[in-house]
Amino acid sequence: MIIVDDVHKRYHTDHGVGKWVLKGVSFAIPPKVSVGLVGRNGAGKSTLLRLIGGVDTPSRGRIERHCRVSWPMGYGGGLHGTLTGRQNAKFVCRIHGCEDDLDERVAMVEDFAELGEAFDDPVKTYSSGMKSRLQFGLSLAFDFDVYISDEVTAAGDAAFRAKAAAAFQKVADHAGLIMVSHAEGTLRQFCTAGIWLHEGRAHWFDDLDEALKHYKESLTA
Repeated sequence: MIIVDDVHKRYHTDHGVGKWVLKGVSFAIPPKVSVGLVGRNGAGKSTLLRLIGGVDTPSRGRIERHCRVSWPMGYGGGLHGTLTGRQNAKFVCRIHGCEDDLDERVAMVEDFAELGEAFDDPVKTYSSGMKSRLQFGLSLAFDFDVYISDEVTAAGDAAFRAKAAAAFQKVADHAGLIMVSHAEGTLRQFCTAGIWLHEGRAHWFDDLDEALKHYKESLTA
């Protein structure tokens, strides 16, 4: 289970403290429930994913993770730009204590990411899509209870998107998902519940269709 309790978030900018992106967000995600996160551009969807994934911290409030949660797939951070894709993969595997089968896991990442010779180039030379594919492959190399995806199924060509969708389907059979996607069909394919982010607050719906309904109504309001 993941518990988000009264979470607030805002960032410091060159002009001082910015406005609140999230204001008192609270909800609980039960085990093995796949959730679609919807809201307008700038509503704080990616911010919330980073907080849940532990790559950012709330300004106020708390997040409890009673399970193993992946980093947000599609988020470009967390990779060392001066290291190659292969070196990054080895580094992450070692952090997760996978010394015994390190070569096997790195080979899995290389095969899935389909970066070709660029796998041995510095990550700072990668496009955002290449970084997303590398992180996607890295996430799939480990058994998490919950996988987080930020538009990752939109990365790459049609063949890679189909491959990513198939991988997500396999993951959904045994783990939970928290997913952001502007493709409604993708959310319907993988998610049952929904969270609608609106004006800094989160609204939980057991039925994804209800979340999508409120989101669409907010666009025409």
